[in-house]
Amino acid sequence: MSVAVIIPALNEAQSLPAVVRDLPDGVRVVVVDNGSTDDTARVAAQLGCEVVHEPRRGYGSAVQAGMAHLGPKPPEVVVILDADHADHPELIGHLATPILDGEADLALSERTLTAERGALTPPQRAGNWLATHLIRRSTGYAYRDMGPFRAVRWTSLIALDMQDPTWGWNVEMQMKAVHHQLRILEIPLPYRARQKGKSKISGSIRGTLRAGARILLAVHTYR
Repeated sequence: MSVAVIIPALNEAQSLPAVVRDLPDGVRVVVVDNGSTDDTARVAAQLGCEVVHEPRRGYGSAVQAGMAHLGPKPPEVVVILDADHADHPELIGHLATPILDGEADLALSERTLTAERGALTPPQRAGNWLATHLIRRSTGYAYRDMGPFRAVRWTSLIALDMQDPTWGWNVEMQMKAVHHQLRILEIPLPYRARQKGKSKISGSIRGTLRAGARILLAVHTYR
């Protein structure tokens, strides 16, 4: 398969079925259970997904585990998709096709003008502004968003030598993409408020502060 999807999942048994259901046919789906205490892994297996267990908590750790699983038979394009069903999995082609067609190396969802009312919480908007502002000051590249729904050419992803085990993963990727002169596209895509469960970042003050700290550290580390 030329496209594989990595879905990091921590206690997302409720929302995961909708995510997998909306994915188009013909893509390889890898769900990385990041130490869940609910039935995330069992639900993923029942849905026919390849299940990887990564007990070390952290968004970056989960994606790295998915990459290691794909390594023996890598796809041409890797899509990273959250398990909360806020993004629209059926639109995966909007991100993967420009890469498959040789027009881009990294394609990112851009939600700032297309998100439904209330889908991007104030902490999320503040985090986006902070991250994109700091990345622009550091690299000169003006990203509009830090959307987690993204596609990247496998060979480019390997070349980036990703390291961050935390929420700084997306910052690291977007900064290193500029440093490596990847062809970058930001594509406006719809975004909805999650219907089930609570956000790991914006769902609590602690989560918001931790994510903000990781953004600052990532910008400093990968500048």
